[in-house]
Amino acid sequence: MPEINPALMRRCPDCDGFPVVAITTGTRHRDGTRVTVRAICRACRGTGTPRERHEVSSRG
Repeated sequence: MPEINPALMRRCPDCDGFPVVAITTGTRHRDGTRVTVRAICRACRGTGTPRERHEVSSRG
């Protein structure tokens, strides 16, 4: 089985590869289930990998 080289894996530096988190609050809905707040990393938009940056070159 081939090993994955960690140097080739890219993780978002803002969320460290954990792009979506769910936080359960102490309040409850009317049906008794707890309120859950979801937060998505704004830097990678929930993918866990950094977005590619495209450089814009100006030609005159």
